[in-house]
Amino acid sequence: MSLKGIINYSHYLIENCVDKGETVIDATCGNGHDTLFLSKLVDDDGHVFAFDIQKQAIETTRHLLEQQNRTNVTLILDNHANIDQYIQVDDEISAAIFNLGYLPRSDKTVITEGETTIAALEEILVRLKQKGIIVLVVYHGHDGGEEEKETILKYVVRLDQKKYNVLKYGFINQRNNPPFIIAIEKK
Repeated sequence: MSLKGIINYSHYLIENCVDKGETVIDATCGNGHDTLFLSKLVDDDGHVFAFDIQKQAIETTRHLLEQQNRTNVTLILDNHANIDQYIQVDDEISAAIFNLGYLPRSDKTVITEGETTIAALEEILVRLKQKGIIVLVVYHGHDGGEEEKETILKYVVRLDQKKYNVLKYGFINQRNNPPFIIAIEKK
């Protein structure tokens, strides 16, 4: 056995709780890799809501999905904190993924922020099915990243242990603020 890398482990966690035909969220679609993964995972009968605040991310993701003939995705150019404007409160979500930080190969001053991420988490938790999961890949080695990391950690450690399992997974012997995972499973 070998330890899974951060992205592989995040996908592993999601694969183990999502079935074909379900609804999932990519809260930060970025370059579209997680959106594509989710689209294939839920198959043609399922649906992906993919959010990003940057038009470049939406267009890159759209292009990737078109190349793969994936049509079960709604791309949303908006902040993930506004999930309630796109997904009804009684719609059941099986999983959500966040890649926090900035869009690779773009403006590093446009970043996710703790307050809006927590707002999105609260909206998703209301909609999350039993045994559903939210995975946050926390990149924090950039300006503003440490603050976001601390804000999110303070929030998730206070989640009721009777309702949620919260996991932190990461490599502690890597240099330069290695990313880590926070996973929230609804009991």
